[in-house]
Amino acid sequence: MRTENIHIRNGRLIDPGNGIDRQTDIFVAQGKVCALGQAPAGFAAARVIDATDRVVCPGLVDLSARLPSFESELVAAVAGGITALACPPDTQPPLDEPDLVESLVKHSESIGLARVFPIGALTQGLAGEKLAEMAGLSRAGCIAFSQATRPIFDTQVLLRAMHYAASFGYAVRLQPQDHYLAKDGVAHDGEVASRLGLPGIPVCAETVAISTALHLAAETGARLHLSRLSSAAGVALVREARRGGMQVSCDVPVHHLHLSESDIGYFDSQARFDPPLRAASDRAALRAAVAEGLAMVCSDHTPVGEDGKQLPFGEALPGAVGLELLLPLIVQWAREDDVPLPVALARVSRDPAAALGIDAGSLEVGRRADICVFDPEESWCVRAETLRSRGKNTPFLGRDVTGRVCATLVGGRVVFEA
Repeated sequence: MRTENIHIRNGRLIDPGNGIDRQTDIFVAQGKVCALGQAPAGFAAARVIDATDRVVCPGLVDLSARLPSFESELVAAVAGGITALACPPDTQPPLDEPDLVESLVKHSESIGLARVFPIGALTQGLAGEKLAEMAGLSRAGCIAFSQATRPIFDTQVLLRAMHYAASFGYAVRLQPQDHYLAKDGVAHDGEVASRLGLPGIPVCAETVAISTALHLAAETGARLHLSRLSSAAGVALVREARRGGMQVSCDVPVHHLHLSESDIGYFDSQARFDPPLRAASDRAALRAAVAEGLAMVCSDHTPVGEDGKQLPFGEALPGAVGLELLLPLIVQWAREDDVPLPVALARVSRDPAAALGIDAGSLEVGRRADICVFDPEESWCVRAETLRSRGKNTPFLGRDVTGRVCATLVGGRVVFEA
């Protein structure tokens, strides 16, 4: 696809990976960053983007986004400043065959918006019984392997999967939740669930699964990433493992930085998540873990149709859209907790790019020009009719958020401009 010379002028350039936070210009040619500050010799801009009073940063990298409709969701991604995202394997059908992965990659490339990096199935059909052919899936384009939300009941199977992954250097991504401890639960096992009569999911459902995963990773040497942590006890286990020398990474859903069990209100199905929204103390611990760099942040984008949400709380499908809200919710968290903006942006750009092992999250000269330009002061109201995702399910409907994307570049092409 054709690229052009682009001059982004007078913006606040924040590049966490290279320690840059200053007002300067950035120049793009042949799909890459070609200069910062001064234009290179002979450079002639085909397009100039005025970034006065705006932030220019690496395009956001989303660790988990489900894409039931590729076109609409990738449009939503670039409208949210996201230039690269990881797609979990629980598609229809699951990503357990190389042909399926190749088709997904080619389809996303033909759309030409945000780059999609597939996560392959750890087991065939995500059934948790026989290992998927990881080598073939890796050659087809998978950058890691996961069960998404599907359990592996037989720990021996998980041990073999980690051994295999470690042998070839593949990363294993697990959402830690013990199936039997979480079985039939729909909300955090706490005060609100008790008051509403909802079956609870205890924190130990997460911590038991984390402990198992950490022990198996230590035994096999597998590269482990724990997805969508929800509890103070969960991040404490990861912190302890890191201090002990384990190379384990983790992320938390952006919604869990802002919401808690009390946001269920009176059976509000928009606030049903997997893992569930937990206590306010858990939310505070997640915020602290992200601030210190222990955890990254994902959108956990899960579009659900109206039919899936207009049901009693216990029957409603869990999840919320997040592609267009990831940036403003990160900006809001940074302001509320007095976290420097470069630190906050690192958790959704540099850090997840490193965790995924992809070329993203940096505006260093010579690197891909995946760029987000946003106004950190512009407020806007989250409304169903303005969300570009096919799904409109979010507990933030009707709320004002601050931080609006003005332009998004992928590989040096302007793919979104407000």
